[in-house]
Amino acid sequence: MSSVFSWMVIGLLVTAGVSWYFASSGLVSMLMGEGGHTMLGWAVMLAPLAFILAMNFGMERFSSSALTMLFLAFSAVMGASLSYIFLIYTGASLVQVFLISAGTFGAMAVLGYTTSTDLTKFGSLLYMALIGIIIASVVNWFIGSSGMDFLISVLGVLIFTGLTAYDTQKLKRIGAGVEYGDIASSERATKLAILGATSLYLDFINLFLFLLRLMGNRK
Repeated sequence: MSSVFSWMVIGLLVTAGVSWYFASSGLVSMLMGEGGHTMLGWAVMLAPLAFILAMNFGMERFSSSALTMLFLAFSAVMGASLSYIFLIYTGASLVQVFLISAGTFGAMAVLGYTTSTDLTKFGSLLYMALIGIIIASVVNWFIGSSGMDFLISVLGVLIFTGLTAYDTQKLKRIGAGVEYGDIASSERATKLAILGATSLYLDFINLFLFLLRLMGNRK
């Protein structure tokens, strides 16, 4: 678990650094056109999904070193794709929401790690709810309802708060398998740690973005 959280933090630092650099250097303007994203911007926005698919489906094929490099590249591309938030929200607001996100994430991670309650059934419900808000977000992209946007943001915070606890408990169980030799090699253990870090990384990023939509102060 220490390896999982260490890689998650490294990924977040890479994302934050790249995002700040794109915003401060003006490179974000290459991604944003007049009133929306350019073709390059859309490519950068969709690239993280390609990395996630490659990492998950290529776990057996890639070495642990290759998977680690993919994770770092994924974190960097995420930073580029999220650099637009520096143009929309104030710096103080970004820091405030980040701290709130970190506190919420940390509390739920501790809960997921220490609780004796089996969260498996809750995880299934949360993933079903996640699919629901994804569909609702696509629909609202065409409708443009502010009320639905608020509801989606609230549900998003609740879902990723719950998923943080669920994923932490799931990774704890996988980690116990690594510790007691159920997983054949340290190579495989490293791969699982990277994929686990990716899962928690995504929980944190999505929690942060939904909280930002609710609490962020726009420029």
